[in-house]
Amino acid sequence: MKKRSTRRYRAQPASLIALQLPIPRRDRLDPDMRRYFAACDEHLGFLPNVLAAYSFDQVKLRAFVAMYNDLMLGDSRLSRLEREMIAVVVSAANRCYYCLTAHGQAVREMSGDPSLGETLVMNYRVAVLSRRQRAMLDFAHRLTTVPAETGAADRKALRRAGFNDRDIWDICAVTAFFNMTNRIATPTDMMPNEQYLAASR
Repeated sequence: MKKRSTRRYRAQPASLIALQLPIPRRDRLDPDMRRYFAACDEHLGFLPNVLAAYSFDQVKLRAFVAMYNDLMLGDSRLSRLEREMIAVVVSAANRCYYCLTAHGQAVREMSGDPSLGETLVMNYRVAVLSRRQRAMLDFAHRLTTVPAETGAADRKALRRAGFNDRDIWDICAVTAFFNMTNRIATPTDMMPNEQYLAASR
């Protein structure tokens, strides 16, 4: 008889990830990171586990935060919702539990449509999307699953959908970023905060 798994899908402070890394107490962090974590508490109501996990090395934490904030919150013709939609489609292709949970919740919240986050998690192709969004997500999925096969035809399809060259750069950058985060979160068994699970439904 196959032994039943005892793995728990609840994020506990002592077991953010499977790796045994020296995650410091918040009061041991540098002042700028303490302020950033406090801002997360105020804005979100909790600290995302990915940030807590990265805090074992504050150089890496700052680099991650800077890249995330630039790509997801910075100036772009892609809306914040569209960037979150890319995050979900990439994470679905990679089957990344952490990012699907966290960014699926962001899509639910930003869209005001609980079903959209779930549909993108399961199969973005059945979601009700604009032509622009469909082209964007088709490209993000293709770049994730068959990157060596993407090229001029894909760029042409994005331009036909209304994206300019800067937009295409942004789509590529967000797609690449979440492929990177998926490939850190999954093998380290990073667990999402339980607050994501019931929110915005």
